[in-house]
Amino acid sequence: MAAEDAARWHRSLKAPTVETFDLLSDEETFNDGANVGGVTRERDALSEESEGENDEDSQLSFWEEALNAEEEAGELFDNDGACTLEEALAFRKRLRVVGEDCFLAETVEAGTISAKKLCTAFGIRPPFFLEGQEDEAFYPLLGLGICRELQKRVKLPQYNTVDDAVSLLKKSRNIIVLTGAGISTSLGIPDFRSKGTGLYSQLENLGLSDPQEVFDISLFREDPSIFYSVAKDILPSSKKFSPTHSFIRLLQDQSRLLTNFTQNIDNLEGHAGILPEKLIQCHGSFATATCIECGYNVECAKIYHDLKAGKVARCDRCIQQIRQVKPGSKRKRSSNGSSGSRKRRQSYEDSTDDEDDDIAVAGVMKPDITFFGEDLPKRFHDRLLEHDRDLVDLVLVIGTSLKVAPVSEVVGVLPPSVPQLYISREPCSHVEFDIDMLGNCDTIVTELCRRAGWDLQHEMIAENSSIDVQLQEGYESRFSFKIVDT
Repeated sequence: MAAEDAARWHRSLKAPTVETFDLLSDEETFNDGANVGGVTRERDALSEESEGENDEDSQLSFWEEALNAEEEAGELFDNDGACTLEEALAFRKRLRVVGEDCFLAETVEAGTISAKKLCTAFGIRPPFFLEGQEDEAFYPLLGLGICRELQKRVKLPQYNTVDDAVSLLKKSRNIIVLTGAGISTSLGIPDFRSKGTGLYSQLENLGLSDPQEVFDISLFREDPSIFYSVAKDILPSSKKFSPTHSFIRLLQDQSRLLTNFTQNIDNLEGHAGILPEKLIQCHGSFATATCIECGYNVECAKIYHDLKAGKVARCDRCIQQIRQVKPGSKRKRSSNGSSGSRKRRQSYEDSTDDEDDDIAVAGVMKPDITFFGEDLPKRFHDRLLEHDRDLVDLVLVIGTSLKVAPVSEVVGVLPPSVPQLYISREPCSHVEFDIDMLGNCDTIVTELCRRAGWDLQHEMIAENSSIDVQLQEGYESRFSFKIVDT
């Protein structure tokens, strides 16, 4: 990585943000001045194409939805007027072989396919507000799709089968394991984004404009009760960990694990025995909590009952200091730097009127998880850029859709010559992995260990279970794993 590129990436290591929204807001991504059929791919083109949309946020959300259609590729490719999966794969391959200019010349410019239909080949669902428009109106969106495709890491052609994945695991000695919520769902801990069952789906009844606001630091400072009302749903109720956690521990015990970068905040990696020097908790964890008023730090066990009860936990040290203040003196209430809605904050403050006066003005305890709007730990980028990048020989991504930056950018920062394997329920279409293994994470790692001859011990692994592995139609290196009755 060039020094300038590394510095730019390093500067971006702020609080988690949704990747697609970064794409829409990052001018460099648009390659200013580049054209598709004579239409410039610039941010201004986006606003010009949606006349009548007075709300900028709504407009961006429409484009974001169109760009995110690839996540439901099966449904997209089944629609009338869309490319089939086979056509989409062929178009993507052709783009890389001949380059952007030649590709456009032999498709859209030659009239062999419309820009609207070609958009679907790159996982883009044409937005409703472009219906009835001339085909040229779809050029900017097509340009975005082509840019995104060309920025993807190129799959290494020598790795295609599950046995190839096993061989890579057995010969590697410096494996980066990047994990997400999918490695804990078998324990009853919900992930964030699954439709219907994910935490964000469950939070839609809170009346927030975006369920992710629950983890927004500004909103927490205004009204911590919103976070505390849902904390019990993501707080692990025990120290039990999954077979996938045991698999990562097995890699460590065999001296194969370089680093486990986890986006999870349940601290189950630590319970599974992953050593602190091998573990980077990118988004923090529930292990400790800190007062946002005075900085007092405690083990989260101290506020566990409040978390489980959905009650805002207050700082014991603040309370003690307040009680030592002379009678009649007043303590200035801190706004914690918040500039958000006074109405929401007033509502929260009014709710404390019946509580003990000391508690009402004491600082709020915030679990040490990284909220939107907070920096990621410095150790995250130091470990990745200054240590792991030169040592890694295999990347294993498990149980994450890689939707949240900057953790989603890790695979792009690492050398493209290093093999990358993907394990999760659903494919990650915006990253080109060498081998995709889809299904229950516990099932997949169990089968990988069986083929490797490794003894993966865990009470949740059924004895003598049979796992069916099938190559998905239309792909050369994407497999589905499923337990079958015997």
